[in-house]
Amino acid sequence: MRNSLLLPIFWLVGGLFCRLEAGLPPGFQNQEVTAGLSQPTTMEFAPDGRLFICQQNGVIRVLKNGVLLAQPFAALAVDGTYERGLLGMTFDPAFATNGYLYVYYTAPTPQSHNRVSRLEASGDVMTPGSETVLFELPFIENAIWHMGGAIHIGPLDGKLYVSVGDHTYYAISQSLTSLFGKILRLNRDGSVPEDNPFLAQTTGAQRAIWAKGLRNPYTTAFQPGTGRFFINDVGQTAWEEINDGQAGYDYGWPVAEGPAGANGFTRPFFYYPHSETDCAITAGDFYNPPAANFPSQYVGKYFYADYCGGWIRYIDPNSPSPAANGFATGLERVTALRTGPDGSLYYISYNFQAVYRISYNSAPVIFSQPQSQKIAENTSATFTVEASGASPFTYQWRRNGTAITNATASSYTLANAQLADHNAQFTVTVQNSVGSVTSPAALLTVVTGSAPVPLISAPASGSTYRAGDTISYGGSATDAEDGVLATAELSWKVDFHHNTHSHPFLPPATGVSGGTFPIPTDFHSTSTWYRIYLTATDSSGLSTTTFREIFPVLTTFSLATVPAGITLSTDGQPQAT
Repeated sequence: MRNSLLLPIFWLVGGLFCRLEAGLPPGFQNQEVTAGLSQPTTMEFAPDGRLFICQQNGVIRVLKNGVLLAQPFAALAVDGTYERGLLGMTFDPAFATNGYLYVYYTAPTPQSHNRVSRLEASGDVMTPGSETVLFELPFIENAIWHMGGAIHIGPLDGKLYVSVGDHTYYAISQSLTSLFGKILRLNRDGSVPEDNPFLAQTTGAQRAIWAKGLRNPYTTAFQPGTGRFFINDVGQTAWEEINDGQAGYDYGWPVAEGPAGANGFTRPFFYYPHSETDCAITAGDFYNPPAANFPSQYVGKYFYADYCGGWIRYIDPNSPSPAANGFATGLERVTALRTGPDGSLYYISYNFQAVYRISYNSAPVIFSQPQSQKIAENTSATFTVEASGASPFTYQWRRNGTAITNATASSYTLANAQLADHNAQFTVTVQNSVGSVTSPAALLTVVTGSAPVPLISAPASGSTYRAGDTISYGGSATDAEDGVLATAELSWKVDFHHNTHSHPFLPPATGVSGGTFPIPTDFHSTSTWYRIYLTATDSSGLSTTTFREIFPVLTTFSLATVPAGITLSTDGQPQAT
């Protein structure tokens, strides 16, 4: 079905697209904040500044002080097929004291259905057994698209607002006997507020209906301070809509969409047409941060993104006839936009399994921190930092708080480490013309003995592949002190490389001596290949990683059409005949 999100399908093949540099207005920068995610769908900033990232597979990751924590906050059991999965999250206004956050996801049992639950945080992880189910939606039968999924708390009334798609059963968007194709409004304990607009016309769970006539309201956003509520409704074949959320409104689907309003329906506040590339409005947020990083012309504006178009634009929510203004281009499959507490604009690229940050000539922000390391005596350790903001940067590395002479680059290497270097702490201060920031300390652990030696036995060196092949990999490792390492000490991962950059292809697999993976049949070129990594860890905690690369079998062919010059698509890429 046209302009369904097809998230898992894009995860399998869309992640192989070549990433274009973001086109931004002068003075703006686009930086990767964290990669290594898996099917990221949405994200929210906690009141303390941590960024919580939802993955479609039910896992919630936490970005803290610029570092993606290894231990997930939570791993919920979800049905993550097609457009189902973990789709929405929001924090309780009293999160600092009660630790509550709310999620919207597809529960797999007893039959697949969407659910609103409350979780409780204990530091950077969920308190075990703390999930409280607040509201259950009906069994979704054979529907695999149009789940909706946004969940937010109204800043003025403190209620939960949950957006639910029509599940491809179009007509029920108009029916008050169904929760599909609606905005639901709940108390934070899951009960129905007594001032909901359709109470007199509904019974049971349907009393939660707050607005209707929506197709797939994938994302929503509240404006801080004003409580203005925008609903981003993914359209069918003609229009994408931004609707002004109001109690009791009917937005017309499936009878009307876009400018084709009809009596009794509310026309969208703003809409834009489908084109050859634009297909789905999947993200949006108001730019009203605590302290603006962007120039004043952007403050109070509403930024929104199109999944297929790869762009971010903005409108003035106070204009009676809002017009689209270009902002960012060359992005890949944006599924979430959030205004950060630092005044930057953050977005998720589903293709690249990553979060990015758009900032304006600002003080440095570290997005890749120096990492603690464990190394063997008489070997070297290198610490590296990456930051965004107004360039150029200057760097100063410190050991145990004391500046290191001539350590003024973005990386620092301690050569030939000795046991006397054990437990040394390394920090770096990054500075520009606007300000400075200092990284958390990275701890160096130095141990006696030698690191393990991993060996990849398959695929053989020089191996090649064809589209559709199944690749087998395997290996082992030895250690001078431990001998042959057990399989439990081995870990594998596979990356897909394209020109000078790479994308995660297979997530890490630990405790296996080998495995297999299929080569996709799409999105190959003469500059793509796969790199298979094997990491071995010995009893002292020392690790060594090796890799084996496999390259495609290349074939030369020509395309001819009558008339000549027609553009055809091969492996998803346009080619002129």
